[in-house]
Amino acid sequence: MPENLPPIIIIKKKVAHAGHHGGAWKVAYADFVTAMMALFIVLWLLNSSEQVRIAVSAYFQDPSGTGAHSGSASTGTGETVSVNKDDMTKLKEKLEQALKKSPELEKLKDYVQMSVSGEGLRVEMIESEKGIFFESGNARPSETGRELLVKLTEELKRLPNDLLIEGHTDAKPFSSNGDYSNWELSTDRANAARKLMEADGLPHGRIVQVRGFADQSLRDKAHPESAANRRISVIVRYQDAPEPAEKPAPAHH
Repeated sequence: MPENLPPIIIIKKKVAHAGHHGGAWKVAYADFVTAMMALFIVLWLLNSSEQVRIAVSAYFQDPSGTGAHSGSASTGTGETVSVNKDDMTKLKEKLEQALKKSPELEKLKDYVQMSVSGEGLRVEMIESEKGIFFESGNARPSETGRELLVKLTEELKRLPNDLLIEGHTDAKPFSSNGDYSNWELSTDRANAARKLMEADGLPHGRIVQVRGFADQSLRDKAHPESAANRRISVIVRYQDAPEPAEKPAPAHH
């Protein structure tokens, strides 16, 4: 061989063969498992309550939970959902539908008024001349009053929103001894409603204030002695509402 010829270099390529056609099958299997998991989650959500679906949706929109501090996001662990200003009208409609399911309470639709105000959703139990929700002249709820308060409790105990309860009377002087007046009657009726709702399952502490107004906040100011002024109001406060002012009812001497 001539000495001026270049040396011959042989390059050998090694082809690695992973077992069983490489790792492609693992990727495909992982995709399949992920798809099945997603399917099961969707099926679970479809069979879950509306509150659970809203809570799960809120978590993915705000995983850190910071939105809850501003009152603009849903909160909870899947069991409860707060009601903010945008949802109060929907809550009103839901409560109205719940009352319609009871034939007895449906007859009282003219005496149960609901309205969305600056303080929250106000549910008012308005008396007739004969009295519907409380026995005449005392703070004991009637059977109808108990049934309505129990129905409200069933709907409201699933919400974390604070509640206020107000008692109101008409302007007729209370026909009893001087130690008991419309101030005491209005407060005692509101407190009786609180006791009944908590006994029926409303979490302790959910009701943050019980108010007695006597005849100082008339519903029908043109007719101070009208039965329409005798009422109990249950108020569902906005989740981001400020704390209610501490204004105890004036003492009657």
